[in-house]
Amino acid sequence: MIKYFIPFEKLSKINSTFIVMAWLVLLIAIWFIATSGQKHLFPSPSQVLTGFTELYKEGLVVHIFNSLKLCFVSIFLATLISLLFAYLWPIPLLKPVSEFITKFRFLPFTGLSFYITMVIHEARMMQVWILVIFLTTFLTTSLIAVVKDIPQEEFDHAKMLKCTRWEVLWQVIILGRLDYVIDVIRQNLAITWMMLVTVESIVVASGGLGFLIKNSDKFMNTGRIIALQIIILLIGLGLDSGINFLRKALFRYSKI
Repeated sequence: MIKYFIPFEKLSKINSTFIVMAWLVLLIAIWFIATSGQKHLFPSPSQVLTGFTELYKEGLVVHIFNSLKLCFVSIFLATLISLLFAYLWPIPLLKPVSEFITKFRFLPFTGLSFYITMVIHEARMMQVWILVIFLTTFLTTSLIAVVKDIPQEEFDHAKMLKCTRWEVLWQVIILGRLDYVIDVIRQNLAITWMMLVTVESIVVASGGLGFLIKNSDKFMNTGRIIALQIIILLIGLGLDSGINFLRKALFRYSKI
């Protein structure tokens, strides 16, 4: 038992699972105790369970599908645009353009959505391009950082093999860092999923989990709100685990 409190102690998978389960049981016990009285700020487990039931009857599965579709379309388009800027970064003439794109990540989200709504009027496309523009700035920043972190030895090795400059770009940066690209997408997918609800609550015409949260918040239905938060968290963790599994399956010798 004492080893559980020693810094940097290596534990078996069974012990690690035991610790996680113990914390989970403790959290659930605290939840039941804290909501057992007549007055409580946080909804009780029964209220959350009722929220799950009501959400399912109101088409929860369809709204989840709409949110996932928006997420995948946005991250796909943002990845294509970001890869273009990141791979053009080594070219001196285009380097300032790529670096300029990364500076847009400091722009406020509200101001960005205001100008997009002036150009695009279809609700779903509006949501997509708000997310694409927002994500492109962060993805480009992360991908350029990946390129900068490539050891000089890899470039020197490619030059020793008589590779041209364009072949170095293709072999070392593009092909040589595909596993890193997937990992960057996985990290930024969390940002996408988090901002997804905000975007859907701004433009509610297309439905989605953000639409459900906004409606629940309007009627102060805390049970439904917590139920939706649990659903969003579980889906987000599932997406993260899925992409991480895909990276390890496609690139078995990539970094762990």
